[in-house]
Amino acid sequence: MGDCIFCKLANGEIPTDMVYEDDKIAVFRDASPQAPVHMLMVPKAHIESLDDLNDEHRDLMGHMMLKIKEVAAKEGLENGYRCVINTGEDGNQTVMHLHIHILGGRSMQWPPG
Repeated sequence: MGDCIFCKLANGEIPTDMVYEDDKIAVFRDASPQAPVHMLMVPKAHIESLDDLNDEHRDLMGHMMLKIKEVAAKEGLENGYRCVINTGEDGNQTVMHLHIHILGGRSMQWPPG
């Protein structure tokens, strides 16, 4: 998607505070952090939301899930962290590119919203 901000950030077209990157995903700091540590993990391929996943995305999603703990450890989140995937309008997804919020550095509250 030519106008997708997360595609541009993930592929280096827009500078960002990159935490981790490989050929499949990018992890960068959220521009509007909601916790002391707030990162976004995005696939480099444009996928709009969880609702757009299919069988061809199994390996990608497994890769993303396994990388979360590595990124969290690198950021010193040894007491835990929260992962959030907003999906669709009612889920408060504001950027239509699948992304996982990784939040930590403080005790998280419940209910979240």
